[in-house]
Amino acid sequence: MSLELHDGPLHVEEITNRWFNEMRDKNYGAYIPFIGIVRDEDGISGLSFDIYEPILNSWFDTWQKKAQKEGAYLLMAHSKGDVPNHTSSYISAVVSPQRKVALKFINDFVEDFKASAPIWKYDLVDGRRVYAKSRSTALKGAGLLK
Repeated sequence: MSLELHDGPLHVEEITNRWFNEMRDKNYGAYIPFIGIVRDEDGISGLSFDIYEPILNSWFDTWQKKAQKEGAYLLMAHSKGDVPNHTSSYISAVVSPQRKVALKFINDFVEDFKASAPIWKYDLVDGRRVYAKSRSTALKGAGLLK
């Protein structure tokens, strides 16, 4: 399983290069990364994240099994804590024998991540964490954000 959690902003070049080097000899024909970058908007200085790891691990395992049925493999890294603007808090990638499978999986995976991953996002405003409720999605069955 390749799910990594890091404190603070992600070191994009290190992570994506390491993943490429780990996967390049495994006979995959496509390596498609997605890198999320924290935008400077609405007066925030960054984002901050809390993660419920047991549910995240289960969610990721389910996706990994879906990918493996197609001969693909998923990789993901996410930040915990504070992440300044113009740095990365999220990287995912799909490797697959064929690009069409990898392109479909990266899209579906990122969309479901945004909707279902147990990661709570806060805006950093004037040195304070402010829960980003308007940009959050209720977790199915959790009773949160009603």
